[in-house]
Amino acid sequence: MPHESPAQRALTASTLALLVAVGALLLFLPPFFERFLTGAAHVVANSLALATALLLHWVFLAISARRMQRSVAGWVTLAVVLFPVGGAAALILLGWFGDEAGTAAPNPG
Repeated sequence: MPHESPAQRALTASTLALLVAVGALLLFLPPFFERFLTGAAHVVANSLALATALLLHWVFLAISARRMQRSVAGWVTLAVVLFPVGGAAALILLGWFGDEAGTAAPNPG
């Protein structure tokens, strides 16, 4: 089983947080809003879930970019300005760069 680097663990956590944020965002769309968010408490709870997941997504994305020695401000800006597509693109590109750097390392043995 391959060993997961700290940057890859941060990318995984960021991906999970993005999925939760998108799920919470979907509940605000008209077909789901009327069915699931019936009371004020549900709307507040969903809003808190969305805000927390989004913040965690950006924090873990920044941690991953820093661990890969990439521009933290650039990657987080991409994720914030182009949410949710920019966040997904940042995750895909950072994951690709991380895999590329991992395969470029010399094989000890």
